[in-house]
Amino acid sequence: MNIIAKIAFASVSLSLACLPAISIADDQAEIKLLKERLAALEAKLNAQDKKVEERTTTLATEIQQSRIGQLIPEKKELKSQWGMGPAASSVYNVPGGISIGGYGEMNYRALVDDAQGGSDTGDLLRLVTYVGYKFNDNILFNSEIELEHGNTEEMGGDSGEDSGEVAVEFAYMDFLLQKEFNIRAGSVLIPMGFINEIHEPTYFYGVLRPDVERYIIPSTWNEMGAGFFGQADVAGKLEYRTYLVNGLRASRFEDSGIREGRQAGNRALFEDVAWTARLDYSPASIPGLLVGSSFWLGNSGQNEDFNGSTPNVGTIIGEAHAQYRYRQLSLRALGAWTGIDDAATVSAANGETIADRQNGWYVEAGYDVLPYFVRGTRQSVEPFFRYEQLDTQAAVPSGFTRNASLDKQVYTVGLSYKPISKVVVKADYKNYQTDGPTPTADEVAVGLGFVY
Repeated sequence: MNIIAKIAFASVSLSLACLPAISIADDQAEIKLLKERLAALEAKLNAQDKKVEERTTTLATEIQQSRIGQLIPEKKELKSQWGMGPAASSVYNVPGGISIGGYGEMNYRALVDDAQGGSDTGDLLRLVTYVGYKFNDNILFNSEIELEHGNTEEMGGDSGEDSGEVAVEFAYMDFLLQKEFNIRAGSVLIPMGFINEIHEPTYFYGVLRPDVERYIIPSTWNEMGAGFFGQADVAGKLEYRTYLVNGLRASRFEDSGIREGRQAGNRALFEDVAWTARLDYSPASIPGLLVGSSFWLGNSGQNEDFNGSTPNVGTIIGEAHAQYRYRQLSLRALGAWTGIDDAATVSAANGETIADRQNGWYVEAGYDVLPYFVRGTRQSVEPFFRYEQLDTQAAVPSGFTRNASLDKQVYTVGLSYKPISKVVVKADYKNYQTDGPTPTADEVAVGLGFVY
C-alpha cells in the first residue's frame, strides 16, 4: 500500500507541475489567434477607410465641379433673349448665381487715297465682359463692362492724343413677372435698330458697324431709366420694350449728328425726360422674317444756357427695320431719321450747324456659300454687300450753311468666315461717295471677333 500511495502521490505532483506549462501554451495560442483577428480587422478597416476616402474625394470633386459649373456654366448655345445679344443673355440661362460672358473685336484699317492726312491703324477696338447675377427665378442683374482701344493712355490715333476708355455699356435689374409683362430699371440700352442692342461682332456683317447705326442711331447708346418689356404669341411672336429715360444734351450736338449728346449714365442731366419704345413681330407663317419699328421722343435742352436762352430742343428719332433669314441667305433693311426743334438756337450756341433733320437708310445681303463646297460643314463663308445713304445735314435752319460733305453714300463689300459659330474673321472694302469739298477716304479693313 505504501508503494501504491507513493506512486499516486508522485503522479498527482507531476500533473500539478505540468498545469502552468499547459496554461501558458493555451494563452499563447489564444493571443496569436487574437492578433491574427486584429490584423484582419485592421486590414478590413483600412480597406473601408480607403473606400470612404475615395468616395469622399469623388464627392468633393463632384461638388466642386457642380459649383464651378453653376458659377460659370458651359454654354452649349448662345441665344438672344429679352432684347439682349446672345452672349449678353447668359444670365437668363443659369439656374442661379453668377454668369459670365463677353466678346472682343480687333482690326486693321488702311485708308485709300486719303486727302486729309489720316493714318492706317491697328486697333484692339473692344474687349467686353458681361457679368450677371441671378438672385432667384424672378430677379436678376446684368451688366456690360467695356474696354475700348486697348487702354486709357493717350496714344495712337491720327492726332497721337486719342485715348481709350473703360465704360459701363449697360447695368440693369430685371424683375421677371410673366412672359407678357416684366420690369427693367437701371442703365438700359435704347431699343432702336439692329445694332444698338445686339452689337456682338459675330452677329453683324462688316469689320465696323453700319454708318447709319453709328451716326443717325448713335450706337452703342445707353441711358438711365426704367420701363417694361415682354412678348406675346399672336400668330407668331410679338415683342416690345418701352422705357422712360433721361434726355439727350443738345449742348453737345454736332454737325455730324447727335452722337455726342448721349449721357451714358455719367451724372446724366435728368431735367428732361424722354420716352423710347420698340415693337417687333415675327410671323409664324413666314419663318425667318422679322419686322419692327422704334422711336425716341423727348426734349434735349436740359435747362442749359444757350446764349441767354433755355430752349426745349424737342428731339424725335424714328426707325423701321426688317430682316429675313432663310437657310444660307440673310437680308436686312433699315431706315432712320431725326428731327430737332430749336436747331437755329443750338447751332448759334454750339458754333456749328445743327440740322433740323437727319436721315439715313441701308440695305444689306449676305449668303453662306461654303455648304456648296463642303457638305455638312458647320463652318461658314459669307460674302456680303451693303449700301448706305446718310445725311446728318439733310435740312438746316435758315441762316446756316449746310455741310454737303456729310451727305454720304457708302458701298461696302466684304466677307465673313466663321471656323466656329463663336469666332469670326472679317474683311471688307468700304467706298464713300460725297458731294462736298471734304471727301471721306475709302477704306480696306480686316478684323477678328469672338463671343463667349
